[in-house]
Amino acid sequence: MLPRVRDALARPPKRTPRSAGTTTPEAAVAAVLYGEDPTDPQLLFIQRATVEGDPWSGHVAFPGGRRERSDGTLLDTAVRETWEELGLDLSPATHFGMLDEIGPVSRSKPLVVQPHVFHLPQLPPLVPNREVAGVLQLSLSGLLANEGRGSMPFDWNGQSMELARIDFSDQRLWGMTLRIVDDLLHRLDGAGTGLTRVGGNSPF
Repeated sequence: MLPRVRDALARPPKRTPRSAGTTTPEAAVAAVLYGEDPTDPQLLFIQRATVEGDPWSGHVAFPGGRRERSDGTLLDTAVRETWEELGLDLSPATHFGMLDEIGPVSRSKPLVVQPHVFHLPQLPPLVPNREVAGVLQLSLSGLLANEGRGSMPFDWNGQSMELARIDFSDQRLWGMTLRIVDDLLHRLDGAGTGLTRVGGNSPF
């Protein structure tokens, strides 16, 4: 499986155009695969702590956050944020590459998110900070098999639609994080993204 992931990341990612003369806020996340079994690695997620005013409060997400002035690149952002949020040092990890840049659906809050994929044979003990309510994982094979995948109603700007989601344990994976996951899955199996993976039509 890991050689397939490496090959899938060899395709250049799509970049989000930046407007000339303006500064678009940037962020980066780390999609960390781990496990000694290379045929079925686990994918690491966090549950964000509940914070008033945070639109992603309580969501299942990848470790990551906004770029800071001290970050030379967005790869540096992903590495720094993972260390700050989980005490996880990615310097010994294999960096497989980038997935497509994405942003929130809402145009009123522009943000470019750059996902980076890493692999570690083992996870050391993690030390979540106050931004992290819990640590979660899903097997890559389960994600490819669409385990727990379905749809959910969502209201956006007064328009009702269906979005893809994955339910596992008592958690729900959806939104930008699922779009990142689906980019990786589609690169691996070509089975589509969003609702198309279960025979529907995705609006995004």
